[in-house]
This record gives sequence, C-alpha cells and structure tokens, in this order.
Amino acid sequence: MGFELDDLELQTTPGAAARELSGKRVLALVMEAIVPDLDGLELVGHDAEAVLIGGCDETLEPNQVFSYMNMARAFSEIQMGASFYCLHKNKWWQTSRGPMLDGGAFVAGLEYATGVEATVLGKPSPSYFAAALDALDAQPELTWMVTDDIEADVRAARLFGMRSALVRTGKFRPETLETAEVAPDVVVSSLAQFPALLEQDLSGGLESP
Repeated sequence: MGFELDDLELQTTPGAAARELSGKRVLALVMEAIVPDLDGLELVGHDAEAVLIGGCDETLEPNQVFSYMNMARAFSEIQMGASFYCLHKNKWWQTSRGPMLDGGAFVAGLEYATGVEATVLGKPSPSYFAAALDALDAQPELTWMVTDDIEADVRAARLFGMRSALVRTGKFRPETLETAEVAPDVVVSSLAQFPALLEQDLSGGLESP
C-alpha cells in the first residue's frame, strides 16, 4: 500500500502485555506464536502474580490452551490474588472457516467465576491507543483508525478523539453498521481505497457523514 513502518511504530497487544507485566510471574493462556513477544515475563504454571488470557487461532491449539484444566488453574490463581489481564475481549473473529469463538468468551467466563474484571491491555484500552499515538508522535484528531470492527474499534477511537474508517471485510456486518450507536467517519469496500481517502482528507476535501 506504500506505507513504510519501523518496528518501533508497530503496536501489538503482546507488546503491550510485555510492557505492562514486565518482571512479573505470569500464567499466560496464549497461543504459542505470541510467546516470543512476551519477552521480560516469567511464564509460570503456578504461584503467578498475574493471569493473562489471549486470543484464539485457527489451529487445534485453543483446545489445549483453554482446556478445563488450564481454565481451572487460572481461576485458582486469580482466587489466590493474582491480577487478571487479557489481550482483548473479542467475542468472535472472522476466519477462513467463517466466524469462530474468540478469547473474550473465556475472559467473560473467568470474570463471572471469580468476580474480578480483567484489565484489557489491547484495544479498546485507552493506554493502548495512547502508546500508539506516542510512538507515532501523532495527535488523536489527525490519526485514523482503520478497522473492520465497529463495536470494539470505532467506538474506542471516537472516545479517544481519533477518526475512523470502517472496511467492509472480515468482521464487517451491514446490520451491525445500521444499528451501531457510533458511526465511522467513512466506510470503504477495500483497504486499498484508504490511501486515496487519506490524501483527500489531508487536502481538506473529505467530509464526514
């Protein structure tokens, strides 16, 4: 798409977790692929200072990560005083096989069982948006959130003073857009349309709905 990014300009939820929980003993129920990004955390199976719940992928790994034994272990650690964190609270996500359950369902189950609300480290956490803006040295009103998730991302971006572009791919559902309490600034059919819209906005020719 023509955008060049430095690694330091990329903000990820595992990176946010690594910063927030640095030096702590953490019971992490996450996919193996993101474990290398949790640098600085002491990953443990018991006597944790914090419990971290991640998201799912399309492999069989969620069956193991979110097994009854692991969920019961997380429940016990939180009951014994461990802080409770999650990368996000997404209810579902779009996959090649269609919509599938995401990690937010397991977060909700632990919140219900323990009576402890999880701290969200990724979107829509204000600290996550603040870190991204700080990395870019950007002002919220001049920054765009480009997303397919109107419920989680557009609402949070608006509350943070950012602009938003909703893409008709992935999690996008027409009925969700029609009933949403917060509307995006623009709706596009493809991410490829956004650079031209950005140029139009910078020249003062883009009007929000």
